[in-house]
Amino acid sequence: MDTQHLHRGRLIDHLQLVVRDLPASKRFYTAVFDVLGIPLGGEADDYFWADELFVSTPGSEAALGELTGRHHLAFQARDEAMVQAFYEAALAAGGTDNGAPGERPYHPGYYGAFVLDPDGNNIEAVYHGPARRSAESVEVTF
Repeated sequence: MDTQHLHRGRLIDHLQLVVRDLPASKRFYTAVFDVLGIPLGGEADDYFWADELFVSTPGSEAALGELTGRHHLAFQARDEAMVQAFYEAALAAGGTDNGAPGERPYHPGYYGAFVLDPDGNNIEAVYHGPARRSAESVEVTF
């Protein structure tokens, strides 16, 4: 994966999380990214980044001294095994269970796992695979 490639035409260009404990966040995200096959793009004393996610301390120039608050980020996985590996790696790297791997009712074939990162952000890995049951049996409420 080319970490310096600019992608045009995406809805989201980049995201920034401002975290309390950068070393804890780096351990967590490095473990998650290793499983998902995403290399770190770069780092300094007050930030690191991978693909379009930038993670920094409140003291970094771009953060303006403020934490970002709680967010939900979902990373795509290539199969259910990768979702399981994400979940295990995230927990081993300091994450907290927020939903074990399994099929979800969001749409047929939605297989995901949820973990809270060290700052309480809801981090998910999802695989959009074939449905295990008919679409008629799936009830979705928002």
